[in-house]
Amino acid sequence: MYVKIMKKLRPAPDNHTSKTPLKERILAKVRTFPRFSTLLRHAMPILLYLVFYFAWFTYLERREIKLDYLIHVRMDDFIPFNKYFVIPYYLWFGYVFFSAVYFLITNSRDFNRLYAFLTTGMTAFLLISTLWPNGHNLRPLVFDDSGFCGQLVRSLYSADTPTNLWPSIHVYNSLGVHFAVMHSEHLRRKHPVRILSGILCLSIVLSTMFLKQHSVFDVVLAILFAVVMYYFIYVLDLIQLVVNERIARRQEKRHVRVS
Repeated sequence: MYVKIMKKLRPAPDNHTSKTPLKERILAKVRTFPRFSTLLRHAMPILLYLVFYFAWFTYLERREIKLDYLIHVRMDDFIPFNKYFVIPYYLWFGYVFFSAVYFLITNSRDFNRLYAFLTTGMTAFLLISTLWPNGHNLRPLVFDDSGFCGQLVRSLYSADTPTNLWPSIHVYNSLGVHFAVMHSEHLRRKHPVRILSGILCLSIVLSTMFLKQHSVFDVVLAILFAVVMYYFIYVLDLIQLVVNERIARRQEKRHVRVS
């Protein structure tokens, strides 16, 4: 009697899932991805912007000009140098790049908001660095460069000058990516991803100060700027308002042509 009741209570097997070969399920998932031409069309604005950004940034790094501001606050003196923070500092590049690619593939709305967030802050950074040349003298003259992390710091200091610092793009972009992760519908139930994103974001923020790449002043300004942009992008949702307006105009034009 007990066995018969348990058999009745057991859920019926999902015949579609059990009978569908793994290869067909994978192909069905791949078919839901946007076409390459569609991805390229959406990615083209950010690719063009990156060319523009790196050209301007290279000019700022190579120009010879007297610094108007040497950034330093008292709290900088209480933060010790730690070479091991070079790991999350370099992870920033993958964190931003792969997040942008993910949102480009999965959700155009998330991608558009992230794109607007990042490019606005990066453009503001370029303008500030151009109009108010700034730098700092926080880097240690002597440090332990032994081991893998020490050599990474040495190469970082050689490639990146301690100029053009505020607001910190490492901090600002990390917050922008984490905001995008937290507001993504696709990642709403992916709690491990959301937690890992928060941990990595915080680690990157701390790395900018423990590596003496940025002053606390740069970090605080980047956070404040990110909060302001968060309000415009995610609270007011200005990007979606612009998209809706464009769609309405297109529909209106089509209606006029038909009539």
